[in-house]
Amino acid sequence: MSLIGVFNKVKKDIKAIEKEISESISTDQRDLYLASTHLLKAGGKRIRPIFVLLSGRFGDYNFENVKKVAASLELIHMATLVHDDVIDDAEKRRGDLTVKAQWDNKVAMYTGDYLLAEALMKITEIEKPEIHQTLSKSIVRMCEGEIDQIRDFNDWNQSFKNYLLRIKRKTALLIAISCKLGALVTDADPKTVRRLYRYGYNVGMAFQIIDDILDFTGTTEQLGKPAGSDLRQGNITLPALYALHYSKEKDLLREIINNNQLEEKIDEVITIIRQSEGIEFSKKIAQQYIQKAKDAALSLQNIPERKMLLEISDFIGERSY
Repeated sequence: MSLIGVFNKVKKDIKAIEKEISESISTDQRDLYLASTHLLKAGGKRIRPIFVLLSGRFGDYNFENVKKVAASLELIHMATLVHDDVIDDAEKRRGDLTVKAQWDNKVAMYTGDYLLAEALMKITEIEKPEIHQTLSKSIVRMCEGEIDQIRDFNDWNQSFKNYLLRIKRKTALLIAISCKLGALVTDADPKTVRRLYRYGYNVGMAFQIIDDILDFTGTTEQLGKPAGSDLRQGNITLPALYALHYSKEKDLLREIINNNQLEEKIDEVITIIRQSEGIEFSKKIAQQYIQKAKDAALSLQNIPERKMLLEISDFIGERSY
């Protein structure tokens, strides 16, 4: 079964979650409504709601409660995307104009805030303090990760450890808590909750590393943005860090950086990184996380959803878009 196969299995539930999101962001403020629904209409993999749905099956499944958790987490994800596009000054996402491009930065920032507020309102419909505490702590860590990324912009002296901690907070946490909250809301036992969190964390780490690889190896058509966009914006990712320290062209790369020629020679730098061992090294690290995710999944109860989690792991490890 591919990711499409998994999606088809839960398609009816995903549509119900999208309806829940749409109803949550209904407002009489026209611009706010249009901006808020902009990303929802653009679609997406809905990977976080899928994780909530699958994880919920390891407990006493109640779709109404699971749906609220899934909608809340997708709203948070949407809010982070709107804010990210302001920070990155991004004009396109998934091939469409971003909220900041179609409206402006001010509307985009308040739209992101609105989506986050609606997410928090939605999750309060679940009367489980542990869910609220988990979500709140995770949002704090996510914000720390975003600040870390801003701090590390254009910093070629950052360590691999800095990078891994940053992507943990920036990406892996939201995927990990999608799994954890799906289990918590259905009263899964504590051991299962921990195993699902571990699965989500490792899948999330691999997901972001693969994303960072694709930023160099993907095409504009696949990515919906020019290749090397992260580097052009000053975001130094794992393939670039490896190339700086270990590639055959590391001396040339250091010379370009030390002479402040990165902007004018950005295409040459991207080529150096593409041709370096950094791409393969990053793939190996991603595969290590994928294996840890699969180990966590295999420790779960043997129900059909466990197989789906394993299928998603394989898709993330092999994806090319």
